[in-house]
Amino acid sequence: MSRNKILLVVILIVSLVLRYYKIDQIPPSLNWDEVSIGYNAFSILKTGKDEWNQFLPVHFKAYGEYKLPVQIYASIPGIYFFGLNELGVRITPVVYGTLTVLIMFFLGKLLFESELAGLVSAFLLGISPWHIHLTRASLESSFATFFVTMGVWFLVKGFKREKWLIFSMVPFAFSVFTYNSTRIFTPLFLLATLIIYRKSLIKFKKIILISLIVFMILLIPLLPFLFSGERSARYKLVSITDDPGLILRINENRGLSYLPQPLPRLVHNKVTYVAFYFTKNYLAHFSPQFLFTSGAPHKQHHVQNMGELYLFQAPFLFLGLYALFYTRNKFTNLLFSWVLLAFVPVAITNDSIPHALRTLIAVPLYQLVSAFGFVFSLRWLNRFSKIWKMTFIAVLITVVMTSLSYYLYQYYKIYPTTYSRDWQYGYKQVVKYINEHKDEYDEIIFTRHYGEPHMFSLFYLNYDPAKYQNNPNLVRFETNDWVWVLKFDKFYFPDLGDQGTRYEDILAQNKGKKMLFVGKPGDFPENINRLEVVNFLDGKHAFEIVEKR
Repeated sequence: MSRNKILLVVILIVSLVLRYYKIDQIPPSLNWDEVSIGYNAFSILKTGKDEWNQFLPVHFKAYGEYKLPVQIYASIPGIYFFGLNELGVRITPVVYGTLTVLIMFFLGKLLFESELAGLVSAFLLGISPWHIHLTRASLESSFATFFVTMGVWFLVKGFKREKWLIFSMVPFAFSVFTYNSTRIFTPLFLLATLIIYRKSLIKFKKIILISLIVFMILLIPLLPFLFSGERSARYKLVSITDDPGLILRINENRGLSYLPQPLPRLVHNKVTYVAFYFTKNYLAHFSPQFLFTSGAPHKQHHVQNMGELYLFQAPFLFLGLYALFYTRNKFTNLLFSWVLLAFVPVAITNDSIPHALRTLIAVPLYQLVSAFGFVFSLRWLNRFSKIWKMTFIAVLITVVMTSLSYYLYQYYKIYPTTYSRDWQYGYKQVVKYINEHKDEYDEIIFTRHYGEPHMFSLFYLNYDPAKYQNNPNLVRFETNDWVWVLKFDKFYFPDLGDQGTRYEDILAQNKGKKMLFVGKPGDFPENINRLEVVNFLDGKHAFEIVEKR
């Protein structure tokens, strides 16, 4: 086996270990998206239907946001082999996350005609905080990144062997079925590629036509969705155009404006405000703070107090950009299209900007350019003596290992304890207690304060999907395009802080019943005996369990 093959195997092993080690413990809990993905996959496995009793759906209604299908169906094998648990749900992203690293080797090698560039690209993605973090949880964005990276690899191969242009349409189409951001990114990226390389691609008219037909045929299952109300459900939840406060801000600023009429209406209107917020959101993802020092504010998506990229990548990233133009690489425009379009979908959203999850598809691009910058720097160092070159490499290895060690310490030691609440920690422990004592009570009252207690209950109880789908006690209600489950079986999920559904109110309405209550601190009188208290990993109280017999 050649040295480069050995290095590639080592990189893949390291990448796998970084994604698999303690996967059932870190992140510290499955979040509500993971349990929804897992339970719906479990439901399909057992009954062929989702939680809403729909047979093999293309869109999963779930909490009302209509999840895309690929992540759910791809989770079925893991759940089949390992069960409905953390490993069963998270083994799928571990596998495709590691495979993305392998694809990066082939893509880097092909783009820059250098095995070293391929190896460095794979290595950088393998140790990337951005990519590791989001491939250790079952998140649709990381699977979409896998398909986009594979699609770009096939697309670049297609410039030499045109049949690969057709093959590239398959992963690109799958990306559209995987994550909402790629529904926008993928068509725009393909259109940009067609425009930029029209002179080269015109020679393959027949192949291009076949490729487009294949892409469109693969997207046929989307057609019913495009012409239904489901299409806008997720968009309404996060879009800047549907922000309920937008019109209020516009009217307020018109009233405060000192400009003569009709200028306030021309300056302060929906078009100008949407354009402003789009530009602001878009540019936020290119800031040094996001990339190199602070990262994303959403605590589920990033280890805090460090950038999405390692700081040592900064000089290589800029050097790589320079090298792309200096060497006149024919794929420079392709790479620029990739990074510039990757942030378009997130720019139309209004929450947690900058956003690491919705922009994960840009991660491979950053590693590729950084790798090219590293290779270019080595070529420049060849002008100097060997000792200078070896000193540079020794210093770089030290910096890389120090950076990686710092990240791993933050991720494995500090992050789980500090941010367990952000991962809805405590549900598993509560449901374990419920499972051990549920037969002792007529009703189980479970606060929805932390979000979606019904799905955590279904998941950790391994509740029979057929029984849930046809449960006579199942009660749902919808508010603001979000679906809540109020009741199923003997479970009741109120907000124990609301008037009429407080602890005292429920006791008064259910005299003679044996009831188990699960609430947050402050939901129950101090003089009531706590059967169990579940803490977040930082020691703060998460749940309190009491009873009324």
